[in-house]
Amino acid sequence: MGCCFSEPIDFDSEVTLYHFDLHRAVGKGAFGKVRVVEHKRSKKLYALKYIDKARCIRQKAVANIIQERRLLEEIDHPFVVNMRYAFQDDENCFFVLDLMLGGDLRFHLERRGFIREEVVRFWMAELSCALEYLHQQRIIHRDLKPDNILLDSAGHAHITDFNVAIHYSERRLHSSVAGSMAYMAPQVINKKGYSWQIDWWSLGITAYELLYHKRPFDGRNAEKMRDSILKEPLKFPDDATGPRCSDEAILALKGFINRDPTTRLGCQPDGQGFEDIRQHPWFSCIEWDNLESKTCQPPFVPDMKAANFDVSHELDEFLMVEKPLTHTKRKANPDLEKMKPELRQLEEQCVYDLVPK
Repeated sequence: MGCCFSEPIDFDSEVTLYHFDLHRAVGKGAFGKVRVVEHKRSKKLYALKYIDKARCIRQKAVANIIQERRLLEEIDHPFVVNMRYAFQDDENCFFVLDLMLGGDLRFHLERRGFIREEVVRFWMAELSCALEYLHQQRIIHRDLKPDNILLDSAGHAHITDFNVAIHYSERRLHSSVAGSMAYMAPQVINKKGYSWQIDWWSLGITAYELLYHKRPFDGRNAEKMRDSILKEPLKFPDDATGPRCSDEAILALKGFINRDPTTRLGCQPDGQGFEDIRQHPWFSCIEWDNLESKTCQPPFVPDMKAANFDVSHELDEFLMVEKPLTHTKRKANPDLEKMKPELRQLEEQCVYDLVPK
């Protein structure tokens, strides 16, 4: 699907959708899809996340979209899906992100049943670097899970989806409930106040699920899951029911999935928590100095000859289940005074261009 706009494109002016060629859809979010795009001048490939303004307003998510955009502008890390451009037209807000064609960890977990320990360890090391960076930026992700971790074509792991991420302050704790319950730390569920330490719990739950293809705390309904997370002891499948993990791996999982945030692995203040991870026996084989430069060879490389995503995302548009994205020229000088307050908020606070990094 290419551009049908015949006027010449000024690449030095405000970025618009006309600067990109639109390719296949590779994902779907709450307010729109994610598709591969190619910048017409640089020929670089990116992922375009587009957000339907009307749907966003109906679901009362304007504040989340604006917050996500602000946070993404602050972030640039090797193991985060970074934003490179942002702009809007009359119907959509657009985030142009690093392209990850290796699929999310949920996709690979469902395909394989469980993930080898050495692969999970490598990803956890990379994600630990990303979390330490985010926490240094005073950002809590709040929704870390296999679905929100994407692989690039080489097999490196990246955190994505900052829709419920927030800034934190040392002076006060947060109490709002956000994220996916199965991965929520006890401090989120019991509403007694939490901070950045909750992300390390979620990382531990994610690692457990990847290793055993089940979560440590579950329930047939929200109430039973809540009780399980708050009260049940952490158990591990025996040899007869699942893969055997090393004692060091189990020790790390017990460290992350610790109900006490003051002694949770990764949670010591002033960077000491990350140092505890670096020195942990499970991570003894990780070459930390080379990890962030991505010179370490990932032990799992996605099959790039196959689609590492749900192909039905494209099929929806082909069958006209959903309106396909097209290049549309923006109305000149929209009248903000006549807009509904939520739409005006998006217009005023989502006016952006190239994100400087």
